Amino acid sequence: MLNIRSVLVSMLAAFIFISAPGPGHAKTRDRVKRDFRHADTNKDNQLSRKEWMRRGNFDMLDQNGDGFLSLKEVRAIYKGHDDKDYDWPPTNTVLKSPRIGNIDPGALTDKVSRDTLDKETLCGIGRSSHCSIEPQRKRGLIETGTGPRFPEGTKCSGMDDYWAMNYSSKRNRDSYHGGIDLPVPWGKPMLAVASGSVVALYKAHLSKRGNEVVIRHSPEQTGLPIWTYSAYGHLDKLPNFEIGQRINKGDIIGPTGNSGISAKGKKGSAQSTTRRPAIHLAMFYSKNRTYAEANNTIIPVDGRWLDPFAFYRQKEPFMSDAVKALPDAEKDVDIPIMFDDGTTIPADTKIIWPYTCTKTN
Repeated sequence: MLNIRSVLVSMLAAFIFISAPGPGHAKTRDRVKRDFRHADTNKDNQLSRKEWMRRGNFDMLDQNGDGFLSLKEVRAIYKGHDDKDYDWPPTNTVLKSPRIGNIDPGALTDKVSRDTLDKETLCGIGRSSHCSIEPQRKRGLIETGTGPRFPEGTKCSGMDDYWAMNYSSKRNRDSYHGGIDLPVPWGKPMLAVASGSVVALYKAHLSKRGNEVVIRHSPEQTGLPIWTYSAYGHLDKLPNFEIGQRINKGDIIGPTGNSGISAKGKKGSAQSTTRRPAIHLAMFYSKNRTYAEANNTIIPVDGRWLDPFAFYRQKEPFMSDAVKALPDAEKDVDIPIMFDDGTTIPADTKIIWPYTCTKTN
């Protein structure tokens, strides 16, 4: 009898484990509910287009077509994202990782001492704990109100946390989001947004951005009259890249994860267990090709924060205050994209979204 009872108890425990949502799923749902309530400024339990803040894919998410998003509709963004079982390297795409050993010597010789940086730029982009919020704002970390508009007939990963979003409620201090977050399933390949050269590789325990790769892009590589930097955070694992590694547009950087210390953690502390898998895409720019490194961050000499959608507009202005002042009609930015087969829209684009898109018709 005791043996039968033990078997029944074991079976019941197994059933409860299988039937219950996993820890990651439950915490992700709680996060969505919390963020939904924060975005719902008029507290009517739905998000208008204005409250959605151009995060992308509003019409696709609005399943009942009522012009608002419910909590259930917003949760659809994260469907299937909790499965950590993925194949690497990916087998369902023609896209490849860059060739190891193809080094750009300029990416090495253009690095200068942090002493080259003026205090405002050092604090504004490096954001060390002793710096105030003001240099960050002066260097361009201000909300601009821009957002993505994807080609008709395509499905692309949109944002949940947008550019320069006010994070003060999450950090218990003045803080703004230095990038955009695109939630996707575990292991989805992050792609280089343009050709360039690797200038930094950071390990997960060093920052909230987790495993991160930083790429520098020349004006010739993007078609823009500035030197730009793209940083890819929260990788599940770092690629086997070298500093100076040449990268082509659309090359695979690595698999998406949720690496990085928790919002209130310190360097070397435990990694976050509640963050959903996503890319944290940050960008900087300068007219100067030289750059330095401080506080585990690449900082261009005379550098500024670059709203990623100012990058995707592919034309001036680039300074955040000027982007913020643009007419409202210019803040929905058409995004160049790539498909799994390597084709792009437009066909001749030099820059792309950091994830592949799919066709819906």
